[in-house]
Amino acid sequence: MGRTSIRVEPASIEFVLCDLDGVVWLSHEEIPGAADAVERLRASGRRVLFVTNNSVATLADQEAALAAVGIPATGDVVTSAQAAAALVGPDETVLVCGGPGVVEAVTVAGANVVRASAPSATGADAVVVGLDREFRFETLSVTSRAVRQGARFVATNDDPTFPTPGGATPGAGSIVAAVATAAGHTPVIAGKPHRPMAELVAATCGPA
Repeated sequence: MGRTSIRVEPASIEFVLCDLDGVVWLSHEEIPGAADAVERLRASGRRVLFVTNNSVATLADQEAALAAVGIPATGDVVTSAQAAAALVGPDETVLVCGGPGVVEAVTVAGANVVRASAPSATGADAVVVGLDREFRFETLSVTSRAVRQGARFVATNDDPTFPTPGGATPGAGSIVAAVATAAGHTPVIAGKPHRPMAELVAATCGPA
């Protein structure tokens, strides 16, 4: 079966979805020309959304980092942490293996965040796994046990590596793979290019 091509007229484009890591910056150091490109897109009347699989930082930190490189972005950042949080319910107990961005997003969703060190961790309703720079064996043990005991398994993203000026480092996908292997379960992936992120972006853009 051949591919179906869809022609989009440039004048009809209202939103531009832009990645951050490796596109706008590397470790918050602007890639030359990025800020100017965003400014020109906005000047053309288009809204630029920064859609990132980086779940570590909070929204405020992401927006502040963008402002620091000359890109105001209040309300324009969409993260895989938010996409993952959309898959948990209010008042659920959610075991988070991830950074502050995941904790923030799950809390905003109305769920109760617990960490691997909490006594209630293995009784969690859901487990959300992202990039956790303090990840260690005990975290893997508790998180995988919670999944085996019936917690829903959600991953912010499955990117195996994360770009830095010094080269690629392990990404969230590496940690997700460890938990999946130990638990014997496959997670629902929330971030790009999967459906939960697409639905979140569509909701952010509003009605067509």
